[in-house]
Amino acid sequence: VALKRMLNFNVPPVKNSTGEPVWKVLIYDRFGQDIISPLLSVKELRDMGITLHLLLHSDRDAIPDVPAVYFVMPTEENIDRMCQDLRNQLYESYYLNFISAISRSKLEDIANAAIGANAVAQVAKVFDQYLNFITLEDDMFVLCNQNKELVSYRAINRPDVTDTEMETIMDTIVDSLFCFFVTLGAIPIIRCSRGTAAEMVAVKLDKKLRENLRDARNSLFTGDTLGAGQFSFQRPLLVLVDRNIDLATPLHHTWTYQALVHDVLDFHLNRVNLEESAGMESSPAGARPKKKNKKSYDLTASDKFWQKHKGSPFPEVAESVQQELESYRAQEDEVKRLKSIMGIEGEDEGAISMLSDNTAKLTSAVSSLPELLEKKRLIDLHTNVATAVLEHIKSRKLDVYFEYEEKIMSKSTLDKSLLDMISDPDAGTPEDKMRLFLIYYISSAQAPSEVDLEQYKKALTDAGCNLAPLSYIKQWKAFTKMASAPTSYGNTTTKPLGLFSRVMNTGSQFVMEGVKNLVLKQQNLPVTRILDNLMEMKSNPETDDYRYFDPKMLRGSDSSVPRNKNPFQEAIVFVVGGGNYIEYQNLIDYIK
Repeated sequence: VALKRMLNFNVPPVKNSTGEPVWKVLIYDRFGQDIISPLLSVKELRDMGITLHLLLHSDRDAIPDVPAVYFVMPTEENIDRMCQDLRNQLYESYYLNFISAISRSKLEDIANAAIGANAVAQVAKVFDQYLNFITLEDDMFVLCNQNKELVSYRAINRPDVTDTEMETIMDTIVDSLFCFFVTLGAIPIIRCSRGTAAEMVAVKLDKKLRENLRDARNSLFTGDTLGAGQFSFQRPLLVLVDRNIDLATPLHHTWTYQALVHDVLDFHLNRVNLEESAGMESSPAGARPKKKNKKSYDLTASDKFWQKHKGSPFPEVAESVQQELESYRAQEDEVKRLKSIMGIEGEDEGAISMLSDNTAKLTSAVSSLPELLEKKRLIDLHTNVATAVLEHIKSRKLDVYFEYEEKIMSKSTLDKSLLDMISDPDAGTPEDKMRLFLIYYISSAQAPSEVDLEQYKKALTDAGCNLAPLSYIKQWKAFTKMASAPTSYGNTTTKPLGLFSRVMNTGSQFVMEGVKNLVLKQQNLPVTRILDNLMEMKSNPETDDYRYFDPKMLRGSDSSVPRNKNPFQEAIVFVVGGGNYIEYQNLIDYIK
């Protein structure tokens, strides 16, 4: 909504305006591109009058009779380039939108350039949009993509991080969270764990919200914000969780569709990039091997199959793709019939048939053909994506890893020794083995003896693993107070439903032999449990000493005693150091 408003020159788009939209160009930087691309397709941009969208730092030709909407971060080099645009008189008028708030001094730079270029009248509007976060789902956002190393787990937790670096990291995180709440139009009540990076974020965010509220004239939370109508009167709860409370989950191999795509394929900002395998046909001897084609697919909110199955266990997904395919095949004759009605094939008799009483049929063909073709496109897309995932599962035995790790995390009895898993040359990449061992190490109540550890280390080294992560986790475990009470993950989780073969008859696209048909048993992960305690106001040692901040209270009272005793209706969970799709899915299941 906020983006559409911005593209409409910062006035809410009128619903039923007749006539064309105002044609305009959109100029963005990489940050702006990352924010817009998961939300608006090129077609949607065009419907809003954007004829051309260009990167700020590309060579752009002057289009003197068209207004330009800029959507960029207020960085030094961006501002310089905008000033240059003004001097070169590239566009008819300029609507400058900053992703994050621009400083006074930089505004003055733009003003000076505008005066110098005699272009003051052309600069129509300057806005701080407070949109410095990326929305990937209706209920999920990430902070950034371009400089995500800056706010990564590693950046926050590396032993040699300086105080000033830490300040910068925290300010970056807080800026994005602040933007998020400005866009929502709600002031949260903040809870966080003590003595962690999450607490630093909470303190800074509380201060920033407080300062903004105190300046009543310029407060971003009064008047007609977009979010005014979105929320109930009750304020949302913001739970800031530190990644260190649970390092096993992000290492865990997964079994649901979206989390698998993210884990094993190249999946960023809702787009998956696949290398197409050259196919079975062998190239003639001596010919150069075929170059692999790269294909990218967008997995979006409008993709019904994705929305329905992104949280399903993989075997279920494979089965559903197969069913969709069969139901489409049943309609394929219909597609051919419609095409022939529309005279798309065999032109000559098509023209004649048009004259007869086919007009009614034609109208229905025009309306149902695109729908069927879209269905076909989605089936092909998911067949390709699921096949790519399946190749990884089979070649790396990810089903075995997933099941084994679940057993470790839920303290069930293991059916084969960890050493055998690590030493098995056919199971998994060195990284898979390392992840497995780290989960074992993190989850075990007492660390393995030195003798055992040496044995494991040797097996890992033989398997080609880099042992650096292990030494980090070793120090981490010694350092964390949590070591006394390992995070519990509930009890047994997966039960195999026999092998796939019964589902996957010979006609199936997916050759699933030997892949276990594991079913997930719902149980809450640590992040979800923490949310549950804080949202429902349950007393629990895990969360009882969480700090409580209410930016609306006049003086900051530091207390862990919540003022508000009623359960919350809405909550935002943010993991400092990075959440993941397993936890996202777990929260969604918890809500259900």
